[in-house]
Amino acid sequence: MSLSVTTLLRARRNTATAASALTEPLWFEWLALAGLFVFAAWLLGVRGVWALLLHSDPTGITAVIIVVFVVGTLWSGVRARELMRERRAAADRTPGWAADYWAALGTAPIDETAPLDLLLERTHGPHSTAWWVNAIQLKLGLLGKVIGFSILALQIGQIQNFDPAQAQDLLKSLTTGLGVALLTTMVGLVGNILLGVQLTRLDRFADELVAAAQQHGLSVRARAEG
Repeated sequence: MSLSVTTLLRARRNTATAASALTEPLWFEWLALAGLFVFAAWLLGVRGVWALLLHSDPTGITAVIIVVFVVGTLWSGVRARELMRERRAAADRTPGWAADYWAALGTAPIDETAPLDLLLERTHGPHSTAWWVNAIQLKLGLLGKVIGFSILALQIGQIQNFDPAQAQDLLKSLTTGLGVALLTTMVGLVGNILLGVQLTRLDRFADELVAAAQQHGLSVRARAEG
């Protein structure tokens, strides 16, 4: 009998340890990704890519997209750590979002979906705003594309007489608008993809947190009804 109890306690302890281990990779994944971003930013700076991007875009849209991406990435890191902490709290049955959800289920409220709605708001609510910010990068890139082609069209419309002696200056003025259109679109697309990868991982981890809370909540609900 004592052996069975010891085995059961050991199994529970191993399960809790395994559950806690599942909460750690999200934070370390973001740290690894952030380190990769920092290295890439340093390498692009050494190659002179940042100077080329910023000087080739007189509208400043490229700089705005980069700032939005950096802020979104930092927020993703803070959110990853918060979700990891809440997942560990759920695994260890300590106070947190999941514990509040279980406590609400234990009181057997009239609106049975209210506890789950509150849990989903805490785990997924801020992500909606983050996805909107991520879409802003793409929209800014498209805005830069429209502005660039508008500049190109205006410059072509101002051409009245073609002077071969001014061909070089004319070509330079035409490529300015084309450069704005292409660079802003490229930066917007890259930022949208990279930040989208981070937000997708956050959503997936939040889904796992809700699923784990609901799994334990079934037994809590059964005891409340019994």
